[in-house]
Amino acid sequence: METLRIAATALAANKLRSFLTLLGVIIGVMTVVSVVSIISGLNNYIAEKVFTLNPDVYIVTQFGIITSREQFLEAVKRKKIDWSDYEAIRQRCHDCAMIGVNENSRQTVKSGPRKLNRVRVQGGTANMAEINNLDLEAGRFFTPAENAHSDPVTIIGTDVRDEVFGKLDPLGRTLWIGDHPFRVIGLLQKQGSVLGRSQDDQLWIPINAFRRQFGIHSSLDLFIRAEGGVPGIQRSIDNVRTILRSRRRTGFRADDPFGVVSAEALQALWKSISAASFAVMIFISGISLIVGGIVITNIMLVSVVERTREIGIRRALGARKRNIQFQFLTEAILLSLGGGIAGVLLGILISFGISAAFPLPTLVTPALIISGLAIAVITGVAAGFFPAMRAANLPPIDALRSE
Repeated sequence: METLRIAATALAANKLRSFLTLLGVIIGVMTVVSVVSIISGLNNYIAEKVFTLNPDVYIVTQFGIITSREQFLEAVKRKKIDWSDYEAIRQRCHDCAMIGVNENSRQTVKSGPRKLNRVRVQGGTANMAEINNLDLEAGRFFTPAENAHSDPVTIIGTDVRDEVFGKLDPLGRTLWIGDHPFRVIGLLQKQGSVLGRSQDDQLWIPINAFRRQFGIHSSLDLFIRAEGGVPGIQRSIDNVRTILRSRRRTGFRADDPFGVVSAEALQALWKSISAASFAVMIFISGISLIVGGIVITNIMLVSVVERTREIGIRRALGARKRNIQFQFLTEAILLSLGGGIAGVLLGILISFGISAAFPLPTLVTPALIISGLAIAVITGVAAGFFPAMRAANLPPIDALRSE
C-alpha cells in the first residue's frame, strides 16, 4: 500500500504529463475493444440472422459461393438449374430426405388504392416452410395439393400487411401481385432488418403458380435436406453431384458446373473475412500500444533521472533494490492501467454509438473488458521494466550526491 501511495503521488504531481503519456495506450485499448465488440456482434448477428440455413440442409445453385471476379465470370457461363434438374434429383437422389425449390422476383403488390413496390415474391414448394424454418404469426402455409393445382394463395410478410392492408386482418383477403389476384392464407412472423435491409417485404406463393403467372427466367435454387442428418450431408452432396454432372456431361477432371452452399461453408467464408479484418485492426491497434509503451518507457526514464536523489535517500534509509524496482514498475502499471480503463470506456461508448447510429450490431462482454485491461497492464509491465531496473541499480552514494 505504501508503494501504491508513493506511485500515485508521483503521477499526480505531473497530471498533464501523465495524461499525455497515456494517449497511446488509450487509443490502442479503445481500438481493440471497439473492433472486437463489432466483430463479435457481427459474428452473432450473421449466425442468427443471415446464416439461418439448417446444418443438415444445403443449396444447389448456378453460382454457389463467389469470392473472386474470375469465379463469377466462370459461373455466368454455367447452364441454369431448371425444372428438369429438380425432377431428376427428386427421382434419383436416394440420399436426399427432402428437396425444395425456390425462385423469386420483384413485383408491385396492391389491395384497393394501397400498394407496395418491389416486394420480393418467392415461389416455392410446400416443404420450403419446413426446410427454411419459416415461422407464421397467423394462418398457414400452402399445401402440396395447392401447389400441384397452382392455387393463387399467398403468405405475406409484416411489411406487406402494414403497407397494403393497414390495420385490417389480411387473412382471407385478396392481394394483387402484379396483375394477378391471390388470396392471403398466412402471415409470416416479423423478421426485422438484416444490415439495414428489411426481411419483411416479401411473400410466398406456390412454385407452380409462380411459373404460370411470372415464368422462370433465372436459375432455380434447390434446397436439399440430407438423409441421415448432418452426418449424411457429404454423401447427399456427392449423390447430387453425380446426377447433375451426368446430365451436363461434365468431364472427369472438370470442375462442377454448379455451386453448393451449406451452413458450414457460409460460416467458414465469414470467419475468413472477419479474421482478416480483425487481424488488420489488431495490427493497427498494436502499433498504438507499442507507441504508448515507448512513451511510457521514455517518461519513466526521465522520472528516474528527476528523482535520483529521492532514490538515494530511500536506499540510505533501508529500501532494497526490489523495493525501488517495484515502486517504478507500479508507477508504469498505474499509468497504463489508467489508460486501459479510459480506453475500455471509450471503446464501449464507440461500440454502443455505432450500434445506435448504424445497422451494425456490437457485443461487449466481461471477457472483452478484462482482456482490454490485461493488455494495458502487460503494456505497463513491459514498458516499465527497464526504467525500474535502472532505478534499482543506481548506487546509493551516487544517488545521494546527485543534485
